[in-house]
Amino acid sequence: MFEQTFKNIDDILHKDAGCGSELDYVEQTSWVLFLKYLDDLEKDKATAAELTGKAYTNIIAPEFQWSVWASPKDSEGKLDHHTALTGDDLADFVNVELFPYLKKFKKEAENADTIEYKIGEIFSELKNRIQSGYNLREVINRIDELRFRTHAEKHEMSHLYEGKIKNMGNAGRNGGEYYTPRPLITTIIKVVNPKIGETVYDGAVGSAGFLCEAFDYLKNSKSLTTKETEILQKKTFYGKEKKSLAYIIGIMNMIFHGVETPNIIHTNTLAENLADIQEKDRYDVVLANPPFGGKERAEVQQNFPIKTSETASLFMQHFVKILKAGGKAGVVIKNTFLSNTDNASIALRKLLLENCNLHTVLDLPGGTFTGAGVKTVVLFFEKGKPTQNVWFYQLNLDRNLGKTNPLNEKDLADFVNLQKTFAESENSWSLAVKDIDQNTFDLSAKNPNKKEEAALRKPKEILTAMKALDEETADILNSIFELI
Repeated sequence: MFEQTFKNIDDILHKDAGCGSELDYVEQTSWVLFLKYLDDLEKDKATAAELTGKAYTNIIAPEFQWSVWASPKDSEGKLDHHTALTGDDLADFVNVELFPYLKKFKKEAENADTIEYKIGEIFSELKNRIQSGYNLREVINRIDELRFRTHAEKHEMSHLYEGKIKNMGNAGRNGGEYYTPRPLITTIIKVVNPKIGETVYDGAVGSAGFLCEAFDYLKNSKSLTTKETEILQKKTFYGKEKKSLAYIIGIMNMIFHGVETPNIIHTNTLAENLADIQEKDRYDVVLANPPFGGKERAEVQQNFPIKTSETASLFMQHFVKILKAGGKAGVVIKNTFLSNTDNASIALRKLLLENCNLHTVLDLPGGTFTGAGVKTVVLFFEKGKPTQNVWFYQLNLDRNLGKTNPLNEKDLADFVNLQKTFAESENSWSLAVKDIDQNTFDLSAKNPNKKEEAALRKPKEILTAMKALDEETADILNSIFELI
């Protein structure tokens, strides 16, 4: 039901002059979807309060509730066309009354850890781009058909919302930055293995895939007490995001996954001076896929001891600094991190090896990131003691990865299994840090256990073999003719 509804909404938005790409479709679907979700959430809270004999006060004022402006019903429970706004009336109400009302929540909320504050943030960053009030009415009607009351309904919706975020990668405007393949994220989380009570941080949060998957992982790790549930909701997940659309989508993605008040801040992480990070600012776990290939201005580079314009290299310094002693990390980065010969890259590898135990490197095949030809590795490290040995795993698949043939968890099962004991195999090996070049700290070790491909035969050998086959074929044919 959700999937078909999303397709129908895309078809409607495709006709609207204000929506030009998949990014716009996701953004505009998101705010309408969020208000319907919020309405169902309020109904659930009111029901729960009633069962315990308590009163529930709605977050949204009566005239701005979904059932009043978006989907008023008649006595038969169908849309009341006499009172339902449409056309210019609907567009004017949304632009002139609804959005300004919802924006005010940010100023009026008690603190940033409330859903009221998040509502205000979302509608301060977004604007209604659906120009036709008739198209908007169609979108509202489609979304009104959806229900978010049961766990199964919420799970299906969050899964399909992830699918829409994934499709943004095909829409240009750097949409692909927002999406890391979920099988890769879940594998990274399995290896890092966060625990309830630990804080989890992503400084390049994007669509919050790492935080959403970590939430699901911890939520399902054991039977939770009321206190543990509250810790997961309010004191576990933290993120920062520079881009407006990614920031909003990240917040909504977390809310759709069940985290009501995501601790995500709209800021440029790299604008923070590393020297200002204190113990109170640090986290137990870092999970991230910082942007590849970005360049930062000179004033941003001044915030870091190792000066470089490469965004991912600045993020790596940030992650090492912001981890607590004993903290764990799983970070996706370009594979050139292992071997670049510029001074900044060498200094960064030295910093990582001396300050952290880089215990595992997962080498991923090309095509892991749909639409991006870049090859990547995942660095797994713990802060607080220097690296002695690095265990490498090279993911070799018998197929090419792409949009129609993406990475799956089964592909990574062997890695997860062998990583537990740092076992050697045809695809895995260990490297002692004392054996690498101490001037370059080059970590691009070649797999010593991979079977060599058979050497290409020389043309003369191929011609000789062909001649022998021809002679053998002639003999067989002669034998057949003799029998005839």
